Amino acid sequence: MTEHLPYYIAIEGPIGVGKTSLAKRLAETFEYELLLEEPNKNPFLDRFYENPQRHALATQLFFLFQRVEQIRTLHQNDLFKNLRIADFLIDKDMLFAQQNLDKDEYNLYGQIYDHLTINAPKPNLIIYLQASTAALLERIKERGVASEQLIELDYLDQLNNAYAEFFHYYKDSSLLIVNTEEFDPIHSEPDYKRLVKHIQKCPNGTHYFNPTNSLL
Repeated sequence: MTEHLPYYIAIEGPIGVGKTSLAKRLAETFEYELLLEEPNKNPFLDRFYENPQRHALATQLFFLFQRVEQIRTLHQNDLFKNLRIADFLIDKDMLFAQQNLDKDEYNLYGQIYDHLTINAPKPNLIIYLQASTAALLERIKERGVASEQLIELDYLDQLNNAYAEFFHYYKDSSLLIVNTEEFDPIHSEPDYKRLVKHIQKCPNGTHYFNPTNSLL
């Protein structure tokens, strides 16, 4: 299954889009090691949703240190011998920082980020999952994480737009942009199989997969 696949795949997208669920499915299908974000271990996250201005820096720093530690395992265990799928791209940490931190906090965070991520490996393929803000909000409500119910529509919309802009200019890895508005590779087996087939033949560069407008 893995002969022609990238050795390091990252699944990305805004809150509620389904990146962790898809990463788990693909890891099982391709027999890849799974590298996941662990938001439940961040002691500041619930407090951030309650009071973003007060707890943004602590929340961001915890996630940064957590992700850097995970990425270090890529080097320690030899990235090129262990096939991996992750549900995060460390580059996007700065995207969240831009949204959540004031000017001085952002400058401080940027210095720490640059120091810690200087040797971070780049994925061979990034799968960026898209959905409208309204769809994201509905999915967040459906999965029922208590603290996430405090997420406001305006914040989610700003974050969604920031993701779109970030990946519009992203050139550091091959990029597959998947429209999940009416496409459900998590719960629909036919949709999932179509996506797997597309990933297996996906060439280098940036490509769009909009299955509602495609016979693929």
